[in-house]
Amino acid sequence: MIPIANVLDRLTAAGELSESLPDRSIRCTACGHRCLIREGRRGICQVRFNQGGELRVPWGYVGALNADPVEKKPFYHLLPGATALTFGMLGCDFHCGYCQNWLTSQVLRDPAAEESASFVRRVSPEQIVEAARRVGAKVIASSYNEPLITSEWAVAVFRLAGQAGMKCVYVSNGNATPEVLEYIRPHLTGMKIDLKSMQDKNYRQLGGVLKNVLDTIKRVKELGLWLEVVTLVVPDFNDSTAELWEAARFLAGVSADIPWHVTAFHSDYKMSDTDNTPAHTLLRAAEIGREAGLHYVYAGNLPGRVDEFETTFCPKCNTALVKRTGYSIQSVRVTPQGTCPQCGTAIAGVWSALPAAGSTDI
Repeated sequence: MIPIANVLDRLTAAGELSESLPDRSIRCTACGHRCLIREGRRGICQVRFNQGGELRVPWGYVGALNADPVEKKPFYHLLPGATALTFGMLGCDFHCGYCQNWLTSQVLRDPAAEESASFVRRVSPEQIVEAARRVGAKVIASSYNEPLITSEWAVAVFRLAGQAGMKCVYVSNGNATPEVLEYIRPHLTGMKIDLKSMQDKNYRQLGGVLKNVLDTIKRVKELGLWLEVVTLVVPDFNDSTAELWEAARFLAGVSADIPWHVTAFHSDYKMSDTDNTPAHTLLRAAEIGREAGLHYVYAGNLPGRVDEFETTFCPKCNTALVKRTGYSIQSVRVTPQGTCPQCGTAIAGVWSALPAAGSTDI
């Protein structure tokens, strides 16, 4: 069998998110690690590398391609009920022990992920956008691996998707740089960012730095991109009341209109001995989010067990605007102008493709 590195190294193009140095080294600016990559070496992600003084980056393939409800990303305030065609490549700049997509994210880092070679399919940006048209997708998402490290490829896809009238989004860990955000901004509608912990020591275990993620959340809002934040609540890692309060207060301080999704951990990858997150923990986290002043708080991954925290309510009059069970939408009452039909309050989000009626059953 051809080693997966040999396969992936052939599926590359010259990178644009980099700075060339006099000694033929390269400073990569695709993620917050800002790797200094010597000639013949790789960045922390393992899929961006220096070949003869030129940065080579992933190009021309997918490791996963699926059509899902946009709620699965999760985006709850971006065209609810829409289909999202999601594509992913291979590799990541983190190494989370509980990663649910580790077969695609940890390739070139974990030998157990070698089987991901069988997932690789050569495609063009045109073919991805055509696939989105065939399934009626209104959204194209880059996910499954960390999209920041494959931004050149994502932009090639997003340029065509935008011309076809589709919204483009990232599902990201948030370990960004100002350079990569400016690079993707013209082609992007929104980002989902993971806020994995409020403790830097926890982030170090996962391969990241807390400050980078907090800075990215602030910067994404400043850039005017739509933003939703997810915290996977992991027992004995980030589920203390104090830490959940810290996360909620931080987000409310950036904007009370940021939707915060607190979701349930389930045993996976290298954390098979950790208990799954119980529903009462998610309910406690969601209540904290509300008390901290966030207008839109959701509890995910446990449909039917988290009371009203699957529904979008008007923050002023408490009218139920989007009713959900899991990824299924029962009704949408947000107007096409993005307002509550009861009191006229503006509801934060991207609603422009909703039907003309103020109330729609799905």
